Amino acid sequence: MAVDLLLGLQWGDEGKGKIVDVFTSKYDIIARFQGGPNAGHTLVFNGRKHVLHTIPSGIFHNNTTNLVGNGVVIDPVIFKKELDKLNEQNVDYRKSLCISRKAHIILPTHRLLDAASEASKGKAKIGSTLKGIGPTYMDKTGRNGIRVGDIELSNWKDKYRALADKHEAMIAFYNVDIQYDLEELETDFFDAIETLKSLKFIDSEEFIHQSQNSGKSILAEGAQGSLLDIDFGTYPFVTSSNTTAAGACTGLGVAPNKIGEVFGIFKAYTTRVGSGPFPTELFDENGETMARVGHEFGATTGRPRRCGWLDLVALRYACQVNGVTQLIMMKGDVLSGFKNLRVCTLYNYKGETISHLPYNIEAENVTPIYTEMDGWKEDLTEMTEAAQLPAEFNAYVEFLENELNIPITIVSVGPDRNQTIVRKTV
Repeated sequence: MAVDLLLGLQWGDEGKGKIVDVFTSKYDIIARFQGGPNAGHTLVFNGRKHVLHTIPSGIFHNNTTNLVGNGVVIDPVIFKKELDKLNEQNVDYRKSLCISRKAHIILPTHRLLDAASEASKGKAKIGSTLKGIGPTYMDKTGRNGIRVGDIELSNWKDKYRALADKHEAMIAFYNVDIQYDLEELETDFFDAIETLKSLKFIDSEEFIHQSQNSGKSILAEGAQGSLLDIDFGTYPFVTSSNTTAAGACTGLGVAPNKIGEVFGIFKAYTTRVGSGPFPTELFDENGETMARVGHEFGATTGRPRRCGWLDLVALRYACQVNGVTQLIMMKGDVLSGFKNLRVCTLYNYKGETISHLPYNIEAENVTPIYTEMDGWKEDLTEMTEAAQLPAEFNAYVEFLENELNIPITIVSVGPDRNQTIVRKTV
């Protein structure tokens, strides 16, 4: 049984959580394969908003198993807060939620290291969420990390102490003013560890393998977006994990030849949180309107998102590196009311017209080349069928399909799970 993937194709915040929630009824298992609590997946149903950071977005469905895979880094304190929220909503997660023993744990000192490192960069900071993600992945690749399976061992606190002491020495090396009370942070941390230990730990690659063999349907859920991939994103303004399709193989133990559909999600425009190049960014009333109507604030950090026209050069690149088979366009409703829309189809790169994403897309090297299209006035949020969508909206979507040569099968016209329209089946 093949594993389907669901990925973000821009700089994150595309609306993956909503679509996972919509898709979950079709799958037996929802598996998160990378990232940490720097991700924020927002789901809206029954008139209520739910924000998840580490727990897979299928958790609100009773008959679905939710797996936190080995490629994920887990902050026990934040994880406990998520579980507390689920308890308030009477979600029975103990039977449906399991965690890979090979997933790495974010320590309190990882967060402090993150803050010290970012403070030391001054104006060159990368816009970290300060959740300790980068330092945790550094310890993972440096073979110093503590994994979920370690907390089942009798000497795990000795391992913790050794690593935390090393981190404190590194914090001192940065020589920046970071105020903290580690004893207080550790009290919350060890309390949260006890909560974590009440959940089911599994050898997740074996679980995935056996589930495939028994015919279980699996959807792998990504976090962040393809342009934040550590290898293929706009480095160094990226996250610390592989957010692209390849990350599902390493983050879950899925063989490449066992990948099925690759669902790629993008917004009808482009947004970015934090620092880094953004060729189509708008600094005018159009950008302000997108941000206001689209409620463009980070689900995890609350930071305002930078907004701009859709960048097809970057989107085409993301489709290529992921092998996208179906596209899902989010937030089409946000563009209602714009008289004209612009889509970046090419770049002027150092005086040359190109259609691919180059090594460097800083403003001094890249100028977007736009195609202009008619906008639509209609409010899409009450529409429930493809036949109701205005002609200008359909022309916009069909233009994107033709440019990308991939079907756009679903469009979202609002945040609620019911505001999702199937355009076509493939």
